[in-house]
Amino acid sequence: MHAAVASTTRDDLWAMIHAERAALAGDLATLDDAAWRAPSLCAGWDVEDVVAHLTAGASIGRWAWLRSIVAARFDADRHNARRLAERRGATPAETLARFRAVVDSRVAPTGDTAAWLGEVVVHGQDVRTPLGIATTPSLEAMTEVARFFAGRDFAVNSRSMVAGLRLEATDGPFAHGAGPMLRGSTLALTMVMAGRSRFLGEVTGDGVAIVRARMPVSH
Repeated sequence: MHAAVASTTRDDLWAMIHAERAALAGDLATLDDAAWRAPSLCAGWDVEDVVAHLTAGASIGRWAWLRSIVAARFDADRHNARRLAERRGATPAETLARFRAVVDSRVAPTGDTAAWLGEVVVHGQDVRTPLGIATTPSLEAMTEVARFFAGRDFAVNSRSMVAGLRLEATDGPFAHGAGPMLRGSTLALTMVMAGRSRFLGEVTGDGVAIVRARMPVSH
């Protein structure tokens, strides 16, 4: 049995965000230029694109985000592409410097702080996984993101992905729902909820076939 987890405050979540950004920045500092050009788990984006996207998310507040999405005619892909282009540097070193500058930022488009923790947790693994970087987010951070993803569709259709399933983490306290089983590490469950098919091999149970059929083609 896992011990009960105390209620997490918004300050706690921001502290986790800052820690995960700092850890990712540390991993990025070890990359050569070829690694920055490597494909991430986000279709169509290389590693540098993902990092620039994270910088953009930490640099745009609610009203600026609204203006941007309206200017993009509510096309999220167009909005993301414009903001990414703003934050990508002339070189990988410049892109990394821009990301480091927002490591401790509390700027976000909405007050859904767990969602922005999810951004750095998921996109961090979008970068690390194809590059073979073994760093993983803290169990505490992953658990918060897993709970948020299981309860709500937000930036990803995570709740819909696992609707009608029972989720159980093998390494922590996260558990959710009822139905066919989906069991794995908290990280694997989180990434599956985020639509990353690369992690389907790390989960087990009768629910695997169900989520496989729900996966977006792009991941």
